[in-house]
Amino acid sequence: MKNNIRVARAEVRMTQQQLADAADVSRQTINAIESGKFVPSTVLALKIAKIFDKAVEEVFQLEEDD
Repeated sequence: MKNNIRVARAEVRMTQQQLADAADVSRQTINAIESGKFVPSTVLALKIAKIFDKAVEEVFQLEEDD
């Protein structure tokens, strides 16, 4: 799964820690999602998209092999 979290954070000048606090997860979780090492739950993906006021499809995309 691909994601645009790093780009979305840059657009609003938000740190990983600020996003983690807003989503009620650890900074390490945000880092793992951004780097593609962890696939978030549906609930967490929806929370992250809502924080950026975007549709979940704008933040997360399936890849061919998903």
